[in-house]
Amino acid sequence: MTVHFIGAGPGDPELLTLKAQRQIRECPVCLYAGSLVPAAVVAEAPKGARVLDTAPMTLAETHAEIVAAHAAGQDVARVHSGDPSLYGAIAEQIRLLKRDGIPYDITPGVPAYAAAAAALGQELTVPEIAQSIVLTRVSMKSTSMPPRETLENFARTGATLAIHLGIRNLREIKRVLTPHYGADCPVVVAYRVGWPDQTFLRGTVADIHARVRAEKITRTALILVGPALGEVGDFRDSALYDPAVPHVLRPKVKG
Repeated sequence: MTVHFIGAGPGDPELLTLKAQRQIRECPVCLYAGSLVPAAVVAEAPKGARVLDTAPMTLAETHAEIVAAHAAGQDVARVHSGDPSLYGAIAEQIRLLKRDGIPYDITPGVPAYAAAAAALGQELTVPEIAQSIVLTRVSMKSTSMPPRETLENFARTGATLAIHLGIRNLREIKRVLTPHYGADCPVVVAYRVGWPDQTFLRGTVADIHARVRAEKITRTALILVGPALGEVGDFRDSALYDPAVPHVLRPKVKG
């Protein structure tokens, strides 16, 4: 018996990996985070499978389901949104599994920032504009951030920011980011990426708070910030395909 932590991606069932889809189809027990994972993602669970939405359940209750499945020799599909390694709350589950000697594995999924960039039709790492992406969040009612991982510290880098769980704190985000990125820096708020009602709001550090309030978006949104999100046309080509830059797979041809 194995617990399979499965990354379901941002919401679109077609963004499931083949491995994730196979595991969901084969497991007689399926526990999924229904507040972030659409029912369509687990619709192909086996006939008669025990399929539970864990959104209203506690850690102890979900673990009890896993312990019962383990006693019955049944594999469990533990389905999380996005990629389970990023804000997946799997560390505390794994701690309990190790304590009880229950084997597990992890199947990665498409993270929301990658799905958002794909839907926007753009690259987040543009040569000489932005070459780093910071995946972070802000502290509100959730777990506090480590002292050195402040938004201000990350803002000093000028990297593209992918801010999770911060949509209700846009006023503070604006205050912190303005000195480092400028009021006119592009911002995209990606709401329910991968779901049928996905929405993308484009704005700037200065006006995105007002735009979000007008749309009444209060949850399930990712905030992307950085100059690479704008209409950038004046940048040099990547060295990857530059004929003047040889590499091991494209050695320089002697004239």
